[in-house]
Amino acid sequence: MSDKLQWPETVDQAVGVLLGLLPDGEKDKIAAMSQDDLVVLHLGLGMWIRNNLGLWSENSALLESARSQNPDDASVVIIEALWRRLREATPKVH
Repeated sequence: MSDKLQWPETVDQAVGVLLGLLPDGEKDKIAAMSQDDLVVLHLGLGMWIRNNLGLWSENSALLESARSQNPDDASVVIIEALWRRLREATPKVH
């Protein structure tokens, strides 16, 4: 089976892949970050996203979903979407 068949086609699907793969501790760390601090994920998690979700290859559907022509920019969109999803799932302390 080709990797291409397994690539997520939307940002939401890409976030789902990450939620399934990331250990809970990493999810907690990402959720606790400020949006401005997400840039530190660009070389680690961002590189994994670009390399493994087809952004350097032929996954034009995911690039289009991220509204980007550039794999670097698309990975930022995906990381920010992941961060928002994780923060929605984090219980709020009042």
